[in-house]
Amino acid sequence: MYNVINLPYPYYALEPIIDEKTVNIHYNKHHKKYMENLNKLTNYKMPIEEIPKRIEEFPLKDRGKILYNAGGILNHNLYWQSLNQNPTLPKGKLLNKINDTYGNFNNFKNSFIEKSKNLVGSGYTFLVTDNDGNISVINMANQETPLSYDLIPLFTIDLWEHAYYLKYQNNKDAYIENIWNKTNFDHASQIYESLF
Repeated sequence: MYNVINLPYPYYALEPIIDEKTVNIHYNKHHKKYMENLNKLTNYKMPIEEIPKRIEEFPLKDRGKILYNAGGILNHNLYWQSLNQNPTLPKGKLLNKINDTYGNFNNFKNSFIEKSKNLVGSGYTFLVTDNDGNISVINMANQETPLSYDLIPLFTIDLWEHAYYLKYQNNKDAYIENIWNKTNFDHASQIYESLF
């Protein structure tokens, strides 16, 4: 049976950037619904991270729904781990790679913000790495996951309206800018360190 991660902090921990009600609804209604749907569609055949890479092992008629709901779990799991009550910055090998690629963290942050603001419709902006350790910032629509493209997601911001609408209404740009006051790069740094 597939499960979502336990929320790493209380619902109110992201205040005032993301309100308690939004976190509660987002986690308990949206995130958990993807889990319920995926468990109805599959008999736990493989770890969830393997589904995007081995989707051909599922019946053709179910593949779209399976990918969508698996992506919904994977992307939300990473989103909650990309945030924290007390923000943290990249460190170690990831910080070195960010500096090598973007010049410094502020350049990276500005690039990420610009990419997020250019996402059309619903989806996510990700910091990803390829198998050689090269990093990039990419947008993915809806519940697509970078794993489908042989990329490893390190950090993400959820840009679906349900992630911000109660507080920000249609001002997505303010959400994108403010969320950097609650970003957690410890998780991303640990993933990168374990790989390279």
